[in-house]
Amino acid sequence: MHALSLPYPDDLLLISGKTPHALEAELSFLLAAKLFELHRLSLGKAAEFCNMPKIRFMFELGRINISAINLDDDQIADELRDD
Repeated sequence: MHALSLPYPDDLLLISGKTPHALEAELSFLLAAKLFELHRLSLGKAAEFCNMPKIRFMFELGRINISAINLDDDQIADELRDD
């Protein structure tokens, strides 16, 4: 597995009020959420990316106003179409 190292200034810790571990977990979640929102990762893969159970990831998406149902217009139309 590959790893990403992202330097951040000490004052980001102060501003966030979080521990280094908590801030890094939040940043990992935000990256996973954005990749999910952009359809680059599935819900399951995004949750796995940030080491979260899928149901918690879905809950946290709601906290930052990202819908857990990430379908494009054609997929929604297919779901609503009568067979």
